[in-house]
Amino acid sequence: MPHKPRNIIFLIADSLRFDSVYDTGIRLPYIQKNAIQFTEARSAGCWTLPATASLFTGLMPHEHGATSQSRAIHPHIPTLAEKMKAAGYNTYQVTANIATTDIFGLHRGFDEIRRIWKLVDPKFNRLQQLLVLIGKPRLRKKLMSKDLLMQRMSSDLEMAKTWLQNTYEDVFQEARKIIHKNEAKGESSFIFLNLMETHFPYHIAPTFQLTSSGIYRKLREVTSLYHLVNQSFLTKGRQNIKTDMLEVLKGRQREAWCAIAGGVNDFCKEMHENTGNLVIFGADHGENFGETGWTYHFSNVTDAGNKVPMFWLDHNGESAKIVNETVSTRHIFNSLLRATHQDQTGPSMIHEPDVSNPVMQSFWYNNRGKTLDKYKYNQICFLLEDNRFLLRNNQWYKAPFQASYDTPKYIALPHDAHPIHDLIQDLKMKDDYLTTLENFQLFSSGISFEVPVEH
Repeated sequence: MPHKPRNIIFLIADSLRFDSVYDTGIRLPYIQKNAIQFTEARSAGCWTLPATASLFTGLMPHEHGATSQSRAIHPHIPTLAEKMKAAGYNTYQVTANIATTDIFGLHRGFDEIRRIWKLVDPKFNRLQQLLVLIGKPRLRKKLMSKDLLMQRMSSDLEMAKTWLQNTYEDVFQEARKIIHKNEAKGESSFIFLNLMETHFPYHIAPTFQLTSSGIYRKLREVTSLYHLVNQSFLTKGRQNIKTDMLEVLKGRQREAWCAIAGGVNDFCKEMHENTGNLVIFGADHGENFGETGWTYHFSNVTDAGNKVPMFWLDHNGESAKIVNETVSTRHIFNSLLRATHQDQTGPSMIHEPDVSNPVMQSFWYNNRGKTLDKYKYNQICFLLEDNRFLLRNNQWYKAPFQASYDTPKYIALPHDAHPIHDLIQDLKMKDDYLTTLENFQLFSSGISFEVPVEH
């Protein structure tokens, strides 16, 4: 039987698009040479909470319950950290994103969570901090409240450090400390790491900077960032970010990725060359930048928002290879159960990629209670025959695989079309997809259903 991993390092670059990595020449020489590389991996959700919860449970958002409305994993569902703890690992999370912590219940099973914004000194100035406050409605409200004025620093304001400065090397250093401490005691570690450099507002420098030159374009870039983070289109019904500025924002993430890629490669190399360690690197979800008319995340189901880079650096010396089958990153859960010799009933991305069929979902976001009725719908998307088939408001749509933000919009199918019935020949796969669809519709209508508690 293959050996269990000595340590497991699960590294996520938040919001990192597939094409941000691959269109810049990958920049990961060690990882590319040594990893199992997935070229058609899709996340189950399109923003941090549902996507990370799917990584942590192996379930779809409608099954684990952590969506834009429900906001937390069902308490009876076992988490990856709990499973790793049962397998004999000390469990840690080192994160730059508050969304992966107890605020949404993603802390369950971790022995310790190290919030990097509490461990680093600020590098930014007061003006930059003020810009963050002005840009976020929730923080603006706090700024004017008595509660905030009586406190020196709220949790939200401390977390602003990760919006305004690079912290990835600090995250890596915390991981090193954890592994060295536990190895000195002969103990193994499971560590989940979240990096925010590729997340809005996209760190192109050690502290926040704009990419545009000239006062006019700088002002347009700031305004576009404002509309992006506040998702103005949900309340205004129009796209406030022009096409050229969408390219600027897309470029910000690519530049942010290029700035940290070398550090990510070197850290993964260091961890993987420490004999017996399993290292996983990828993204929780993508970022949309305007494909099919949407910006930011929460409410899109597109290749731009769901297609992600994913690499598995095996602990038993399994050879590097490229997997071109479409896979769901939620099945990393099952892959890790198998790697740690635990029972698992679902498919493994590593061992059964051909049956790791991706399904994507989004749940409409209530933007401060002002979201327009026309945006109040949930969506589910299946990948079949090199096309995406999307169900929205009881209408099926079709679009080809593609990751660029300017892909054609979904095309409505005839009302009597049903892609699952029409295209899937395998009876088990058809039954699985129909069950997923039915339970998604039940969840969307507010009706609960039984969720499996073991895998």
